[in-house]
Amino acid sequence: MALRDAVLAALLEGESSGYDLAKSFDASVANFWTATPQQLYRELDRLATDGFIAVRVVHQERRPTKRMYSLTDAGRDAIREFTAKPPKPSTIRDDLLIKVSAVDAGDAAAVRDLISDQLRWATAKLARYERLRERLLHGRTEDEYLAESQRVGPYLTLLRGISFEQENIRWGEHALSVINQRLAARGSDMESSALPASDAG
Repeated sequence: MALRDAVLAALLEGESSGYDLAKSFDASVANFWTATPQQLYRELDRLATDGFIAVRVVHQERRPTKRMYSLTDAGRDAIREFTAKPPKPSTIRDDLLIKVSAVDAGDAAAVRDLISDQLRWATAKLARYERLRERLLHGRTEDEYLAESQRVGPYLTLLRGISFEQENIRWGEHALSVINQRLAARGSDMESSALPASDAG
């Protein structure tokens, strides 16, 4: 998926400034597509040049002039065309998993610490996604929300982000348990080998 398509999809929520779009991008779209604010602004300029979005300049008395972006008919056509195409197969490129695959010959304690870091990050992201889900539901049940909401896409992608982080947490906890057990056993072996023969047995 090109960043173009992610930005167009985000603008389905309605007219937005670049600043607000970057905030909403980080809060929702980030669970399946990441981009820096600089990348977003460059993409907004390209989309405006290509006619996929319209730009409205808003002059403010005591604040800088801001640009508001909205979808054009050409932008909506591009979204329809994009959603009709089959997606490319998903691929995983994860440096941490390469380290885990080599943990037995590498620095197991360092790999364990990296997994712990990822576990904390996944837990924080899951909490943020759950808070966003509560805001979307706004006291309604999921069935009520899905029946009443004009757009269900953002909610469905949020559920995917939640399940992804839940699986990251499950895997991280299991991996930590296995590596900790091996480190403990390795420590016991080292202590036994360091004992004099008479003490060791």
